[in-house]
Amino acid sequence: MGSAETSRNANPGKATILALGKAFPHQLVMQEFLVDGYFKNTNCDDPELKLKLTRLCKSTTVKTRYVVMSEEILKKYPELAVEGLPTVKQRLDICNIAVTEMAIEASQSCIKKWGRPISDITHLVYVSSSEVRLPGGDLYLAKGLGLRPETNRTMIYFAGCSGGVAGLRVAKDIAENNPGSRVLLATSETTIIGFKPPSTQRPYDLVGVALFGDGAGAMIIGSTPLPNLERPLFELHTAIQHFIPNTEKIIDGRLTEEGISFKLERELPQIIEDNIEGFCVKLMGFAHYTEKDYNKMFWAVHPGGPAILNRLEKKLELLPEKLNASRRALADYGNASSNTIVYVLEYMLEEAKREELDKNEWGLILAFGPGITLEGILTRNLNV
Repeated sequence: MGSAETSRNANPGKATILALGKAFPHQLVMQEFLVDGYFKNTNCDDPELKLKLTRLCKSTTVKTRYVVMSEEILKKYPELAVEGLPTVKQRLDICNIAVTEMAIEASQSCIKKWGRPISDITHLVYVSSSEVRLPGGDLYLAKGLGLRPETNRTMIYFAGCSGGVAGLRVAKDIAENNPGSRVLLATSETTIIGFKPPSTQRPYDLVGVALFGDGAGAMIIGSTPLPNLERPLFELHTAIQHFIPNTEKIIDGRLTEEGISFKLERELPQIIEDNIEGFCVKLMGFAHYTEKDYNKMFWAVHPGGPAILNRLEKKLELLPEKLNASRRALADYGNASSNTIVYVLEYMLEEAKREELDKNEWGLILAFGPGITLEGILTRNLNV
């Protein structure tokens, strides 16, 4: 299989994405109203912090996103808006329920589009950085969907923004090593686990306030699609992972008595820019492409933020339209962590219906997370 191949039929034995689904909480936040609402809800009137958040909200390019947090939740748990109080129990009480509800809804949407009975699902891969419990969210999702007790379950916890593609890599391995299997991959995230009032001691928190959103995503993955029953969308050819040594503190997340505390260092976009080319070239090589062929491929990139997309675009000299789906997902949903790659892929399919699809057969699915970890999948677009 090489770059000269023109057939868009799925190759037998190769994992394919057979359906996509998504779900969101009911609270929609317009970016233009976020600053006033956030400072009102946290009883803060610091003009300097307010100005800083206003600037950040404009620079993120986010226009709307969905959040679990609401005035009702803050009335019930006013301690969430108070600095220094131990609230991890309250947060988990909210988050554990919320992520399960969203994951169920996204999975049901995905299964409906897939068109086969839910009993045909053989494996479940569940991804989240927004809950902590034993048994894990995979069991509650399986129960909520009515999956068979024989369903094989795998959890990926606290992989952050790379979790969606990491889950896709694991689902690919499962599908290809278990002929006839059908894997449900579900991701679900909420920012309540890390919601905090603004503080001059933690100015970097405001980046998350301006950027992150909530939601869930789902995919069905399986090899050798059944004719007339399943419609393969993307073939997952080769998946690789790479961590960049000595970057553990660049994306630093810790579970504390006040919930999860995240810190993103300013060097993050530069580190990704410095390392992304070698990673992509290695992955592209499996289809006999080189660094001269960047614009001969489609790009489904997790939109960690506009700075990461801009630097990747500049470093690889990508045509502006190559990251359209990623920029649209960021604008409409914010950075929804592991879920966002589902939204990017959905926008690519939507563009196909409007005949604006990137016609290239081969492309890359990419995400970046704590480690710093790079996740990538060489992919064939079968949606023609």
